[in-house]
Amino acid sequence: MALRVGRSLQRSIRGWLSLHRRPIDPDRLRLWPILVVLPLTFVAAAAALAGLVWAARAWLNYPALPRPRALSVHDWVSVLQLVFASVAGTGALVALIVAYRKQRTAEADSAHDRTRVFNERFISIAKQLGDDKAAVRIAGVHAMAGLADDWMEHRQTCVDVLCAYLRMPNPSDPGEDAAPADKLAHAADQEVRQTAVRVLVSHLKPQAAVSWCGLDLDFTRVRFENADFGGAVFSNAQVSFRGAEFTGTMVNFSLASFISGWVDFSDTVFCLSEEEPRNPQRYDWGGSRVDFGGADFLGGEVQFSCAMFTCGTLSFNSARFRGARVDLDRVMFSSRNVEFIGADFAGGNVFLNDSVFSSEKVSFSHAKFHGWVSLSRAKFADGTAQFTRAEFLTGEVDFRGATFSGAAVDFSDAKAWSCPPKFDFSPSSAPLSVRLPGSPAIGT
Repeated sequence: MALRVGRSLQRSIRGWLSLHRRPIDPDRLRLWPILVVLPLTFVAAAAALAGLVWAARAWLNYPALPRPRALSVHDWVSVLQLVFASVAGTGALVALIVAYRKQRTAEADSAHDRTRVFNERFISIAKQLGDDKAAVRIAGVHAMAGLADDWMEHRQTCVDVLCAYLRMPNPSDPGEDAAPADKLAHAADQEVRQTAVRVLVSHLKPQAAVSWCGLDLDFTRVRFENADFGGAVFSNAQVSFRGAEFTGTMVNFSLASFISGWVDFSDTVFCLSEEEPRNPQRYDWGGSRVDFGGADFLGGEVQFSCAMFTCGTLSFNSARFRGARVDLDRVMFSSRNVEFIGADFAGGNVFLNDSVFSSEKVSFSHAKFHGWVSLSRAKFADGTAQFTRAEFLTGEVDFRGATFSGAAVDFSDAKAWSCPPKFDFSPSSAPLSVRLPGSPAIGT
């Protein structure tokens, strides 16, 4: 009976403690109780002292200690000095432990207060980004960037907020017949978005005071206008442009570096025009340009599959494909000019399978094919494709399954042909629209 009562009482106590136990704050410092630390410290100190005494006696070959029958005054003074030194040492040890705990507690409180201040700043800035006034939102963009620079532990969160702002629905241009207030609101919203892009890109460049390279960026289905990512470095991160739309007159990725990680441009639309078309059915591409000139694809994976390029010029001039897997499968190249002039395919894998080239001019002039490039089942539908002074020295370039229905493809002026591309046909049975080294000019 007594045993049952005791167990029942224990359960009641445990239940009461579980109801009244204070919640554990993971940011607070956890220290053992002082009444536990002090005895353990004294025991450890005594054990260390005993060990030192034993080691000293062992080093002296265990000398015998004298045992006088009476103690002199000098001996009593020595004993008292030893006692006082022990007491002083104990007090110093206690003071050291207390001071250490105070320092740790102060540091923990300081870190906790710092986190609290950062959280308050984050909430306040988030409210700015949701303000109705564009000027306040622009200030919020810069404030969030400043918080990301200061708050390293949650830098990714701050960057996620800026990306999420860009992913919010982007109101379309109200048009020339819209009210002045609507035009002004649209222009102001575009300025806020462009400011956010500029802030993000400035932190992706090598000269940035605080680098955001290595952070994940989610631009899924974002609508960019005149986006400038020139010189940005994408490394050790997942960056998504999937389903994004690039508009305006210019998209710049020149001198960008894709070093490692994963960058996704799949299902992206690059639809640029020199000026806003009055006839929606007819775009004047003019001098509009999508520029990847000088970009470095050095590692990781870059996805362009199912993207569509509609602009004046698409440039991969002097781009270097040296270690990355670049996927341009099923891409629609409908730009007026598609240029890979001087591109270096020296490593990695570049896929252009099932892509469609319906441009007036496709130029691989002075390109170097030293790696693995696949244009299997690619379609050259219109215009001309030139490989003037291109080098086919090593590696493999695969044109098997490619169709040359409406384009004139000219390899005749290739600079090097020691490792020619692979076709479904032999040089003697090449289609009339394909001119190989040593073959007559097209149309003769």
